[in-house]
Amino acid sequence: MYTHPDTFDVIVLGAGHAGCEAALAAARLGAKTLLLTQDLDTIAQMSCNPAIGGIAKGQLVREIDALGGAMARITDASALNYHLLNTGKGAAVRSPRAQCDKKLYHIHFKHALETQPGLHLMQDEAVRLLAEDGGISGV
Repeated sequence: MYTHPDTFDVIVLGAGHAGCEAALAAARLGAKTLLLTQDLDTIAQMSCNPAIGGIAKGQLVREIDALGGAMARITDASALNYHLLNTGKGAAVRSPRAQCDKKLYHIHFKHALETQPGLHLMQDEAVRLLAEDGGISGV
């Protein structure tokens, strides 16, 4: 078992969209944060349809953006084009969506994580949670 020489206030497992935002938020709040991912080259990796937005995900992106998150800014920095969905329907179901350059999105998000003070990135696998005194003491 590997023991990291530092201790952390927050450990985030996984560097998908949610993990990246969680790690940034914790570090911005002053917590010494570790983002643990199996592959540093797949941080914020987008699916085969690299879109941000739409009725459901777009609402979440706007809420995260309002709280200071990075996803919307990184989408703007890596967008190839923008669409307004459901233009033939009522205003309640219209929603913007951006198609992004997958590699550029990854590069921008990884840079945001690497330059965030108090945030440490580590490539490894968490295989179990370590419990102590009724709480999680490590992975």
